Amino acid sequence: MTPANLARLMILAAIWGGSFLFMRIGAPVLGPAWLILFRVGIAAAFLGACALWLRKPLQLRRYWRHYLVLGFLNSALPFFLIAYAAQSLSASLLSVVNSSSPIFAALISALWLRTPVTRVRALGLALGVAGVAVLVQGGIGAKTDDWVLAVGAALLSTVWYGVAGTYVKAANLAIDPFCNAHGSMWAATLFIALALPFCPPAALPTPGVWAAVVGLGVLCTGVAYLIYFRLIRDVGPMSALSVTFLIPVFGILWGVMFLGERLTVGMAGGALVIFAGTALANGIWPRPRSAVRLKPPAARDGHQADRR
Repeated sequence: MTPANLARLMILAAIWGGSFLFMRIGAPVLGPAWLILFRVGIAAAFLGACALWLRKPLQLRRYWRHYLVLGFLNSALPFFLIAYAAQSLSASLLSVVNSSSPIFAALISALWLRTPVTRVRALGLALGVAGVAVLVQGGIGAKTDDWVLAVGAALLSTVWYGVAGTYVKAANLAIDPFCNAHGSMWAATLFIALALPFCPPAALPTPGVWAAVVGLGVLCTGVAYLIYFRLIRDVGPMSALSVTFLIPVFGILWGVMFLGERLTVGMAGGALVIFAGTALANGIWPRPRSAVRLKPPAARDGHQADRR
């Protein structure tokens, strides 16, 4: 990895780590629906302007169904769940929980696409699940009345990220990654708008909240997508995935610096186990050698399942 790409990786981690800070500031005031509407709406407008500049059409007649599915699975639903959790959980804890998303992505891919699972990857999945358990048991610094729902929502958001990533692999459509991001943002905006009547804002936003909203939409969504796709093009998806290890570092740093949050022993322990599991489950380290397959339920009866 060149110094320029390493710098992009660090900048991306810092930006995405800041998204949890911005959500922690905005969610208690605006509520999850309004906060995420602003996030995806601003990001859609920003990416729309970039699409005009780059001359990248969305080809809506051909791919509108795909954009709707991707926008719901990868943005609208997980963003809403994280924003709901951000009403009561710290930015530090949210960033660590989010680091488990590659674990669920690897597990869902193995079950859905019947991806070969090496012994090392299976160990990584087990470690990831164990890390989540440690995090839930010991990582809650101050348990609020709805902390069970909040932690559940944060974890469920990572599951939907895994479903979205596996859907993209299964669909195998020849769509530019930028167009995927652009089209899915408009679709997510439509879906989130449906939830507005059920999630009114708790209070009028202050200038600081509006600043967090703009940062969340433009910087943490629009600009971050552009950097991420540049990394995928330059160093490949596996190396770009290493940003997962850095996001919680910045998420915790921003939470401590700007919100006075405290890093607990449970959070640190859970994070380390999740990081180790992510590295193993995604083949970042070490490289897998031997593979075993997760057998589908039909295989128990001696029938070969249809791969389609």
